[in-house]
Amino acid sequence: MTRRATALAAVIVVAIAAIAAAIAVVAADGALPWHARAPQLARDGDLPAPTPSPSTQPASPDAPPQLNIAAAFPRLPSLDRPTNMVELPSHWMLVTLQDGRIVSFPNESAAASLTTVLDMRSSVSRDGNEEGLLGLTLDPAFAQNGFIYVYYSATPGDRRTVLSRLRTSGAGAGLRVDHTTELIILQVAQPFSNHKGGQVGFGPDGMLYLGLGDGGSSGDPSGNGQDLKKNLLGSIIRIDVRNATAAKPYAIPPDNPWATSLNGERPETWAYGLRNPWRFSWDRATGRMIAGDVGQGDREEIDLIEKGKNYGWNIMEGSSCYKPKTGCNKDGLSLPLVNYAHEDGACSVTGGYVYRGQAAKQFAGAYLYADFCNGAVWAIPNFASTTNPQPVLLVTKGPSVSSFAEDAAGELYLLSFDGKIYRVSP
Repeated sequence: MTRRATALAAVIVVAIAAIAAAIAVVAADGALPWHARAPQLARDGDLPAPTPSPSTQPASPDAPPQLNIAAAFPRLPSLDRPTNMVELPSHWMLVTLQDGRIVSFPNESAAASLTTVLDMRSSVSRDGNEEGLLGLTLDPAFAQNGFIYVYYSATPGDRRTVLSRLRTSGAGAGLRVDHTTELIILQVAQPFSNHKGGQVGFGPDGMLYLGLGDGGSSGDPSGNGQDLKKNLLGSIIRIDVRNATAAKPYAIPPDNPWATSLNGERPETWAYGLRNPWRFSWDRATGRMIAGDVGQGDREEIDLIEKGKNYGWNIMEGSSCYKPKTGCNKDGLSLPLVNYAHEDGACSVTGGYVYRGQAAKQFAGAYLYADFCNGAVWAIPNFASTTNPQPVLLVTKGPSVSSFAEDAAGELYLLSFDGKIYRVSP
């Protein structure tokens, strides 16, 4: 999840105050005129111009709206490398820690203590920086069956990642996850210790999606991103777990792109050509699926994920040729929705969400995403209707954003390796 540096073409008059509890950039009210002036991210391989230094002048009327990222639960103990957060129907939060624990607390700003509901550190490998407990989602029928799904790197030396289902019991402070109920859904052999992917979630269609990296090392030496047959690496898969049993842990949805292929393509595959998809989500209003895909050494990208599409790795990195470095064949490849260069300390994209909450209405319908290395945050305004994405840089530097999260009301949170959870607030 770590890389080097980014810059965006933008002329945004900003006043930035970076403090532990809040990061604010220029304020504006009204009909969001900033949409029309948002800078275009490069899509043709040209590097964006350097971002101007922040001005100390007052914000102009057409400046981007203020983004406040305030500590959502300031009294909580520090979280050790949080990777996911979901809200339960009881309005308690579950947070995965990379070492293999799941902790809970009430969704209240005054929450001051953590309860460990699952400790599977003995089953989870943390040998590699990108290994660990990486994914968590609730079953769509959680209120009835109590199922959660997790994705993790297996014990050291095992060279595999595991997608499994676990059953919970109790609620609120009494919630527990029973490790003995684990039903392994899928195991994936891993050649190296990095690029595990890790996002797991149920789409609007009720199917379970899992993002898998290319297997690691550097440059995808085995060409997994472009291989549909030998394994599932470098892809987002889609499976049906509604009737999972030990004998048949999942079924292939009949409308998967290679569900009935006679040529050997893996039928689980939904989309491919991805290097290390680090966080995907669905827009609540439109159902569109968006993913952040971590780049190699030059570019980071945001992709609109669609059935059967090839997103180019390792032929391309973002909008640029990778193998070969020039003159690559782009036929049949889906180019990034937006991408950005490794400049100004940026090096690893963290995909986010389309904002559909009520607390920060100035961002209604905007897709927010971040960079793990420098903490920069961007918004793509009017995401559902845009045909020419023009991201706006909202925060130039902040805490390392390991993941975004969305609560039941559509409010957005940023999880950070500084041990805190931040909330997008007015």
